[in-house]
Amino acid sequence: MNPHPSFDGKHVVVTGAASGIGRAVAIAAADRGAILHLTDRNAAQLDETAALIKAAGGRVGVVRALDIREVGEVRGFADGVHEQSVAADVVMNVAGIAIWGTVERMSHEQWKSVIDVNLMGPIHVIESFLPKMVEVGRGGHLVNVSSAAGLAGLPWHGAYSASKFGLRGLSEVLRFDLRRHKIGVSLVAPGGVATPLAGTVEVAGVDTSTKRFTKFKARFEKRAVTPEQAADAIIKGVIAKRYLVYTSTDIRLLYLMKRFAPHAYNLFMRVANAGMYRAMKVDK
Repeated sequence: MNPHPSFDGKHVVVTGAASGIGRAVAIAAADRGAILHLTDRNAAQLDETAALIKAAGGRVGVVRALDIREVGEVRGFADGVHEQSVAADVVMNVAGIAIWGTVERMSHEQWKSVIDVNLMGPIHVIESFLPKMVEVGRGGHLVNVSSAAGLAGLPWHGAYSASKFGLRGLSEVLRFDLRRHKIGVSLVAPGGVATPLAGTVEVAGVDTSTKRFTKFKARFEKRAVTPEQAADAIIKGVIAKRYLVYTSTDIRLLYLMKRFAPHAYNLFMRVANAGMYRAMKVDK
């Protein structure tokens, strides 16, 4: 173990810790001496993450499988963490789901599921952990993992973008609200990351088992960074107390284009939208 002074001995909470970015960032924080408190809906894989950390000599506190849509379950998890530490030092909202689709194909249940997991889930975590951090008064850091779809209007991402733009707006407020309490906020905007989430994305009204979709997914994965690369960017962002954290250069450039070259951004999005329809073999 090679602890970093920014994480050594700190109590770090990670949601979505069973796989992907959540697992990678939990391991990375443990490698820097943190005490990890882990949660995810997948109990078996969550236990695997805890076992990997312990096998490498890391420290693990509370490990609890739960559904972040259920505020009571999140509060119970927080109570367990607060029995081991008066307050968390770093809280990382990583858990999320992805459902894409055009508005005429998305069901109400799909809309609600995305918003409940990707926006209300982090809110449940924030309201369960941040008041204690404020009360104790020793500072800390909040990490909210948004998405490129939280910065730009990506095609067919209506529900997903609604949830991720919402998390971005919340982060923007908390960035200033929490500053007086010496609690930093980082908003992470990943682009393509080779995680199980990318491999199991649901597209409303589209058969994702076809060769066409498999090719589309392969192109996406070819440009994707690894979860470990994304985790490294997050850890560095927390250490540097950086607000906006990118995991790849392409998303940084896309956001710069949106801000400073709106006409080019408009053209790019029109082309991307047409390309999405072709890739999904939809006529209109």
